[in-house]
This record gives sequence, C-alpha cells and structure tokens, in this order.
Amino acid sequence: MNQLDALKQFTTVVADTGDFRQIAAYAPRDATTNPSLVLKAVQKPEYAHLLQETVARYGSQGLDETMNRLLVRFGIEILQHIPGRVSTEVDARLSFDTEATVSRARRIIDLYQGEGVHVDRILIKIASTWEGIQAAARLERDGIHTNLTLLFSFCQAVACGQAKVQLISPFVGRIYDWYKKQAGAAWDEAAMAGANDPGVQSVRNIFNFYKKHGIATEVMGASFRNVGQITALAGCDLLTISPDLLAQLAATEAPLSPALDAEAARSLDTPFVTYDEAGFRYALNEDAMATEKLAEGIRAFAADTFKLEALMKAA
Repeated sequence: MNQLDALKQFTTVVADTGDFRQIAAYAPRDATTNPSLVLKAVQKPEYAHLLQETVARYGSQGLDETMNRLLVRFGIEILQHIPGRVSTEVDARLSFDTEATVSRARRIIDLYQGEGVHVDRILIKIASTWEGIQAAARLERDGIHTNLTLLFSFCQAVACGQAKVQLISPFVGRIYDWYKKQAGAAWDEAAMAGANDPGVQSVRNIFNFYKKHGIATEVMGASFRNVGQITALAGCDLLTISPDLLAQLAATEAPLSPALDAEAARSLDTPFVTYDEAGFRYALNEDAMATEKLAEGIRAFAADTFKLEALMKAA
C-alpha cells in the first residue's frame, strides 16, 4: 500500500489546487482553492477559456461580480471530480471588514445554489482576522459553512472554535518558512523535521486542544513544503495537499501510522482558554510569526486578486 492510500485510512485527503484535471488521479474527498491557485490555473492554455468565457458573459456587471463568477466556475468544475466539498475564498481585501465579508460570502453561495450546488458542498474561505472570524460566526449561524484560512497561531484557532466555524486551515509550511528564515545559518533541517517541525507542532497543539475540549471545528493542515510534514500529521482530521506532494505520497511504499490521536488528546492536561477581542488582538500581537505571516498572506492573496482583475480587464 502506498502512503497516500495509507493516509486516507485515518485522515481525509483534500486536493489543494485550481487545476481540476489533476484532481481525479488522487481521488481526494474535498478540494481547496485560493486566488493564487486560480491565477496560476487561468494562465494555463487549458483553462484560459474559463476566464474568457466568464468575462464575456459577466464583464459588464463589474469586477467583483465577474470575480465571484470565475471562482464559482472553478468550484463547479472541481465538484465534478470530488464527492465532497470545495473551498472558495472571499476577496482578501475584505479581511478587516466583517459586513463586506458576510455579504460577499452570501453572494458566492447564491451563485452556487443558482447552479444547483447544495450549500453543504461549499466552504467559504475567510482570513483568520478578528473581523473574519466574526463574519464566519454569523455565516455559520445562517447555515453557511466556513474554512478559516491564513491561520498561524493558537489564539486564532481558539477564536475559531469559539465561533463554531466548520473548519480551520493552519498553514504548516509558512510557519516552517518563518522559523527557518529567522534561524538563518543556525537552522538544522534534520533536527527540525517531522514532529519537531514548528508548523507540525502548531497543528498538533491545536488538534489536541480541540479534541480535549470537545470542539467540533475540523482541523485541516495546509501549506506543506515536504512529505515529512504531512506524514507527521497523519491522523489529523483533514490535510490539504498540492498535486506534487500527492504524487510523492502515491509513489512511496513506506509504512505510515497515525501521528495524531483524538482519543489520546482527551487524556492530556490541556487547559481551556477563551479570547475576547482585546485578548485575541494582544495574543496575536505577541506572536511575531503569526502577525507577520497573516499580514503577508493577506497582501499576497490581494496582489494575486489584482492580477486576476488585470487579466479580466485585458480579456
């Protein structure tokens, strides 16, 4: 049995791509997209027509609506290749505007439903800012499920659990990137691999906290740099994995056992904590890595949204 098949025995495998033609080969249950992945896809010849057709049909309705239509078009294509859910992201430029995030999320859901897609097959991706988490809480109360992304810190995860969001996406690889860069020449790759990887440790701590305290929010590790980070999180609720790393797992026959255990987490001495807005903002501010990576991630997604808009204008 290869490692991908082994992983599927105790973790839900999710494809992290906008390239829906690659998805079927790995038979994931769910799939995730973001502006960067959609931008990458529409620049490939086999997907360029999706952008052109969307602009031709909806371009007169403004950039926001055309973008919504493009994201939903990709989501619908992806849903034809998976049995589960697709995550579609709200514009990162709305990350500090609760009302606008709620409004955009509802519009995306309306478009999916207009195409006959049930609300339970969609996760609305929202950045894990305080404003984003509050927007997600409101959406969840209305039966719209959310995936809180750009999550780097324990306080973000705690606030998401309080908000009863459906799923969180802690970014393993970007946490790893930050600590590696900070260490510079002192970084010891071998010593910081696997269970010692700071990104892996972050997800493990969140997973254990949720399971200990009966928090129903799903934990989906994301943003992987290598297979070792994935195998060190085997047993996590879900893992969203790029096609390149899915291929590496499928090509590896080495045995794989769960590294995370929900039952074992329930016996840990993990204190319960909560955050109000002031406490959340202070805790996030105290975490230099999370503060920097959250801001950087929002800027990067916003920049790729601008690039997508430029392609729409030129189409």
